[in-house]
Amino acid sequence: MTATITDRPAILGGKPIVTADHEAANRWPILGEEDEQAVLRVMRDGRISGHPVIRELETDYARLTGMPHALAHNNGTAGLLAAFHAIDLQPGDEVLVPTATFWATVLPMMWLGAVPVFCESEPERLGLDPADMERRITPRTRAIVVVHMFGLPSKMTEIRALAAKHDLRIIEDASHAHGAAWRGQPCGSLGDIAVFSMQGDKLVPAGEGGMFLCRDYEHFERAACLGDIARIIELETPARRFAATGLGVKTRISPLSAAVGRSQLARLEERNRRRNANLEYLSRRLEELGFHTFLPPKHVRRVYFEFIIRHERERIPLPTPQLVKALQAEGCHVGQPRYPMLHQQPFFTEGRFREIARLPEGIAVPKYRADDLPLTVAANETLIKLPTFPNADREILDQYADAFARICENAELILAGHKESAA
Repeated sequence: MTATITDRPAILGGKPIVTADHEAANRWPILGEEDEQAVLRVMRDGRISGHPVIRELETDYARLTGMPHALAHNNGTAGLLAAFHAIDLQPGDEVLVPTATFWATVLPMMWLGAVPVFCESEPERLGLDPADMERRITPRTRAIVVVHMFGLPSKMTEIRALAAKHDLRIIEDASHAHGAAWRGQPCGSLGDIAVFSMQGDKLVPAGEGGMFLCRDYEHFERAACLGDIARIIELETPARRFAATGLGVKTRISPLSAAVGRSQLARLEERNRRRNANLEYLSRRLEELGFHTFLPPKHVRRVYFEFIIRHERERIPLPTPQLVKALQAEGCHVGQPRYPMLHQQPFFTEGRFREIARLPEGIAVPKYRADDLPLTVAANETLIKLPTFPNADREILDQYADAFARICENAELILAGHKESAA
């Protein structure tokens, strides 16, 4: 006999609901014969450092986004360093950034002496809060880094208006957003420069890889001079004079990674379609129970690098950590978000950033405090991470929905049991 929603919750001794195979439902990346053949083509050609597949991958990304210039990198972090260099950040220049993101969104700028200014995230899409951003603009503010968190495009109407008003450059960290779009425009084309990651968990996995995209040829030129010496001789400007040396950094992607990335990119649309269908189905079930699942507004096409939902405590009276434990007992692979708040990390709070920033005397920097950004910190504590189910069938999705329903129906009982055990 299988467990039902009305049975006793597993955390109180009942039988877990989720019994389906997680490994099959969540296998990622999906690597097959096409990927093997793409890598073998490069190996058989013998050009494993400078193969044409790199240019082909760049063309594919330019076509995906509509951006005229693309330059492949060995990872997204290197692409972001190139972006910060491309807009000519100087020591002491300030850049508005989120705190709820991977460290590579922020730290590379500090090698140039630029100063990150952390901002609150807004609750609707988890992107930068435009109102809080504007309050933090100073005469030293030069740019904004927009992250489309977990594949949900940020509030670009307000952010672009803010950038235009204050003459700020927009860099998109689009690493979560392969295939997402805002008002019909693909993510990766919504700012001055965009960077995608192709690390193995991403929606276009290449093992390691990054893509730098821009509109302005000058930005492309500066990125090439920074990290791709083979491109400098091809530049159409006097910057060709640096062809013998570059600027001392090498960030070119491996052709073997580029081959995998190109093969995976060709399957992005179909794989996004299946993943989205699964998570939209589950989202609707969870919304009925009182969870906020970040289903997008009509003018936004989201994708799902990760599936994050919000626990509305007013409707489900369990503390989020306790709710997570109860769901785990039901067999759900759930947890809290992967990214710690950057502004709370010792790199910032203990001043270790000075070791790489090497700021000249007299340049003031923010005092990074762990108790800053209270709205983002509090909101992050209500988020729950679920699997993204790229290969799932309805069985496991329904089991998850039933497990959530059981916990919601028994929330008071679980809460009472917790209080009794604590006593």
